[in-house]
Amino acid sequence: MNIPAHLKYTKTDEWFDPSTGAMGLSDYAQGQLSDIVFVEILVSAGDVLEAGKPIASVESVKAAAETYSAASGKVVAINEELANSPEILNKDPYGAGWMVKVESGKISGLMDAAAYTKYCEERAH
Repeated sequence: MNIPAHLKYTKTDEWFDPSTGAMGLSDYAQGQLSDIVFVEILVSAGDVLEAGKPIASVESVKAAAETYSAASGKVVAINEELANSPEILNKDPYGAGWMVKVESGKISGLMDAAAYTKYCEERAH
């Protein structure tokens, strides 16, 4: 399980990078979903996001799930590549697999990497 230390995490398995405003689906979540075959970003550049609201719909060979905003802020970029290559989420969820970038991302209640690791381990038992 890959959990980069510089990111913040939600209990619904999204990550947020405070330095870039990028957010997406955690490695733990994509591992649980298995092979991701479809990604639809539900927001557009210029939208103002509220933490906890849906930003994307993800489908895998096993299940479908919504991805939620890990932070509040104005959308400044959408990863359009995911629509054509959803498998990027399986290969590189924290790099090329980012979903949305926000400016002035306001965060509260997010876990650091150590807390998220513990949270994931507790659910695995």
